[in-house]
Amino acid sequence: MRIVISEFISLDGVVQAPGGPEEDTDGGFSHGGWTHPFFDPEVVGGAFDEALKGADALLFGRRTWQNMAAAWPERAGDPFADRMNALPKYVVTRTLGDLELTWGNTTRVPGDEAVARIRQLRAADGGDLLVMGSPTLVRTLLEEDLVDELRLMLMPVVLGGGKSIFPGNGRKLTLELVSTTTSGTGVHVTTYRRAAEA
Repeated sequence: MRIVISEFISLDGVVQAPGGPEEDTDGGFSHGGWTHPFFDPEVVGGAFDEALKGADALLFGRRTWQNMAAAWPERAGDPFADRMNALPKYVVTRTLGDLELTWGNTTRVPGDEAVARIRQLRAADGGDLLVMGSPTLVRTLLEEDLVDELRLMLMPVVLGGGKSIFPGNGRKLTLELVSTTTSGTGVHVTTYRRAAEA
């Protein structure tokens, strides 16, 4: 499987709480829902639809999984929601127990086993293992060289601080631009893959 990361991201690299004010206020973050003025159903929504169509499974960190699990099951009947609800889901967590995994088709990945278990998933046959949000998990995946593709929705806004997906380990990672599209709201929808090392 290919591990594909799909993120809303600000010009200064922030991915925290794109969906709403209460989504993630860690560190005093007060800009929750910052993506809403720039969301374009055709271009930005289309990018998420395309990513989901290529996915054979979803992978989340605990907080993102909880936000998604609270939202998507009640939207049954919409084709996007139905696909989200039907796909196998994996959640990396140190705190959730199996009985708390109420969103259908969810499997718990214990936090202390996460890297090894994700390597096994990536080595299995299948389509994409899609990661949305989950900045702590994505940073780990990048540090462990487990990301095959980044799909970034670069929003025309600077947030001045917040969670990032990029590790601060001083290691260079060269990417190749595969595609880019710009929405009427100024969002650059970009796809990057690992570049061959020179």
